[in-house]
Amino acid sequence: QERLVESGGGLVQPGGSLRLSCAASGFPFSIYDMSWYRQAPGKERELVATISRFSGNTNYADSVTGRFTISRDNAKNTMYLQMNSLEPEETARYYCNKRRTFVSWGQGTQVTVSS
Repeated sequence: QERLVESGGGLVQPGGSLRLSCAASGFPFSIYDMSWYRQAPGKERELVATISRFSGNTNYADSVTGRFTISRDNAKNTMYLQMNSLEPEETARYYCNKRRTFVSWGQGTQVTVSS
């Protein structure tokens, strides 16, 4: 069964860092562009970052450019999101998925930025 499992979230102080992981299974991970999304209370799900399937080209939302880094390890069917200089505006539940045709959404991982 196709599955996505996000992990690595938690409570962090403003200015801190977190590294999120996305473990994929049940589909050929390496041939799909993948993205990180986030959803804060009362807001729509937002595209945060995308990484291409083979070349590793990346794209970021303007709000996170320069602070977040998306990466992937196709041998491990895993994608990562390194988040630095976190601010309260980044508080949200973070999800991963294919960029174009979605697999069933996972539970996400909660990131809370607060002092």
